[in-house]
Amino acid sequence: MPLTLFTHDDCLNHDPGPGHPENPQRLAGILQSLETAAFNASLDFQEAPMGTEAQVLLAHSEAMWHKIKTSSPAQGHASLDPDTHMSPASLDAALRAVGACCQGVDHLMADRADNVFCATRPPGHHATPERAMGFCLFNHIAIAAIHAQQEYNLERIAIVDFDVHHGNGSQDIVQGREGLFYISTHQSPLYPGSGQVEENINNNILNVPLPGGTGHATYLKVFTEEVIPVLDAWKPQLLLVSAGFDAHQSDPLAGMALTDETYYWLGEQLQQLAGRHCPGRLLSTLEGGYNLDVLPGSVNRYLEGLLSADNPLS
Repeated sequence: MPLTLFTHDDCLNHDPGPGHPENPQRLAGILQSLETAAFNASLDFQEAPMGTEAQVLLAHSEAMWHKIKTSSPAQGHASLDPDTHMSPASLDAALRAVGACCQGVDHLMADRADNVFCATRPPGHHATPERAMGFCLFNHIAIAAIHAQQEYNLERIAIVDFDVHHGNGSQDIVQGREGLFYISTHQSPLYPGSGQVEENINNNILNVPLPGGTGHATYLKVFTEEVIPVLDAWKPQLLLVSAGFDAHQSDPLAGMALTDETYYWLGEQLQQLAGRHCPGRLLSTLEGGYNLDVLPGSVNRYLEGLLSADNPLS
């Protein structure tokens, strides 16, 4: 099957304000690049549906839902914290991201797709059960995990997060939930300051903090030795990925040194792992990545890695 790609114009209309790194050009550049990508014929573009209040409440409190809904401005901007701002289109954009992830899970479980990529924004992995933060309104990858668990009675779901920042919100939501395993590689120290090995919980939370300057070869070694064996032992029935591209050597918000070839390798390895255990059921959603010149190429290489994998079935 082709790779199913969920997106929506609403996600282009979320505007955090002038000069904000999480701007509409991020997604616009990715979509424009995919139009001329060599593998374009292998992509099945689908319109992301609108997520629902019930889906949001899978991972967030009613108080948080109410705050975000009532903070949505009729015009101009509203600030939820110093980094996280809403425009009139932001709520719909965030709900499209939720809807994309949940419907992507539904497609995977119904064998309507082998592989899903959600080209949406704003990102989500910093949003906690009670708080929007770090550019994120709703934590759509964690919502998708709980949706999959409740709708399909899956016993083992893994979330792999390779954004340069630790997904503190994903960890907070997943922590202590049986059957969910959150695994993060990230630069440390760096915003938001969480994600230390002391926070790890067997078969529930695995943090792999990495120093600034970590490059391609070191990252591959760490991922091969510390992440892949754990995932193989866990044998996830569904693999969800927070795909952030801000660990790239040219990204302005962090200090790691990954390359486009790192993202190709990650796509290949994760799809092969999904092929061994799921079989093949893998959903990725866009998180960070803030250099407009390199982000489209990084996403392209990741998708090429997903598409090139041999996908050996268990």
